[in-house]
Amino acid sequence: MSQDQEQHITSKDNAFLKDLRRLSQDSGAYRKQGRYWAEGDHLCRAALTRGVQPAVGVYSESFWPLAPAEWVRSAIKNIVIPDVFFKDISGLESPARMGFVFDLSESSALQTGVSSVILDRVQDAGNVGAILRCASAFGFKQVIALKGTAALWSPKVLRAGMGAHWGLQLIESVGLADLATLAVPILVTSSHRGSFLHTALQEKKLPSPCAWALGHEGQGVSAELEALASLHVRIAQPGGEESLNVASAAAICLHASATVCFL
Repeated sequence: MSQDQEQHITSKDNAFLKDLRRLSQDSGAYRKQGRYWAEGDHLCRAALTRGVQPAVGVYSESFWPLAPAEWVRSAIKNIVIPDVFFKDISGLESPARMGFVFDLSESSALQTGVSSVILDRVQDAGNVGAILRCASAFGFKQVIALKGTAALWSPKVLRAGMGAHWGLQLIESVGLADLATLAVPILVTSSHRGSFLHTALQEKKLPSPCAWALGHEGQGVSAELEALASLHVRIAQPGGEESLNVASAAAICLHASATVCFL
């Protein structure tokens, strides 16, 4: 689509704008609409780099004349709105002046025999997004969110993920019974139980592929999920802290698994 084919919206009561506002501000709206919203240069470039086509490009009036041609061509449709409308829609303190609406892909079935991350009621959007970045960085291509986990395609998780979403297979609202199809060992971290991670790594006891289970910020992994674990590990904390933030623990554990192939 060329720049002379854009659609301009001038009414704040426009139905598309109302839906877009919900996508930007309601963490679960994408499930109802079958679409999700990514705002800003970094996220949108990350999607395009992965070959993900936006359904709609949304631009503020002040930014539209400056929009790169490849962004304009990438979207099926482009919409231009007054800057004040974009500010009202934006979930950022400093609105980015552009964003993409993407169609939500149908949920995939669990892949068998691949390295995975299981999120058990991890509720903080920042933690979930950071874990997705770690999963992508360290070669864990499948992330499984059990019921009670923060919405994976919500705007806050998308921003925290910094583009990792489009390199992962994300599966939501999974039940414990579904994990039986993974066919890989499940590893669980604990602050007081199991082998030390560095020892298991040195002794080559970390299985690969595997599935790391990461639990609720306060309660940890549920007893039911712990019962499915093949290995419990602890992260050495010589400084004496009671526990680590779940995203920090994820980074350490996933990196350890990633190094297995180099030992």
